Amino acid sequence: MTHLTARSRATFALVAGAIAAWAVTVDRMRGMDTGPGTDLGGLGWYLGIWVTMMAAMMLPTVVPAARHAAPLTRRVPAVLFTGGYLAVWTAYGLLAYGVFRLVSSLDLGWLAWDRGGPYAAGGVLIAAGLYELTPLKRRSLRRCREAPQDGDALRYGLAHGIDCVGSSGALMAVLLVLGAMSLFWMAVVAVVIFAEKVLPRGPRLAPAFAVAFVTLGIWVAASPGSVPGLTEPDNSPSMEMSKGAP
Repeated sequence: MTHLTARSRATFALVAGAIAAWAVTVDRMRGMDTGPGTDLGGLGWYLGIWVTMMAAMMLPTVVPAARHAAPLTRRVPAVLFTGGYLAVWTAYGLLAYGVFRLVSSLDLGWLAWDRGGPYAAGGVLIAAGLYELTPLKRRSLRRCREAPQDGDALRYGLAHGIDCVGSSGALMAVLLVLGAMSLFWMAVVAVVIFAEKVLPRGPRLAPAFAVAFVTLGIWVAASPGSVPGLTEPDNSPSMEMSKGAP
């Protein structure tokens, strides 16, 4: 009975946290999508929005794992598990931010949207689609869906986060490429991750998602203006988030 109560509390806390994170994310990101190459702003602002985004997108997918982790320790296990899990995704976000700043500092003119930008974005999408078919993806996804062994909830949260980065890191790259502040693509990627990690036959969907992302990559490269939900940089107002964001 105690275990059932702990698991119910963990489920409620994660679902409530995800709903709250979605509400905050929609409020803060509405109108900020400037498409591929969207400025990520200052580091402090970016980290705040990134952690909120990860909570919104990922917390629903970790409900099964958190329910298993809940009885592992008597002291706030769901908080320990979730903290460890989000810490790994925060590290991923910091790495993405560093790559963005590095590429921006190089002033690579060929990445402009009216030059090679669509091909670069399409290439990332194709790579993400092909990654769906790799052994590393299958192994990471399988581990994401497995019940944990007995152990510390925090350590399990960290391990689960690493497995989930291995499984979904390429999908998050899709979001970063198509528009880091795009609510539309955020929702699309969140649905794909949830389907793979939570649905009973989720792993069997990987080949279908692979075809979808490869097709989308070719579409973006060939005719980006016709892709639904894709904001083209040249058609968006200039936004200096690093200066204007709180």
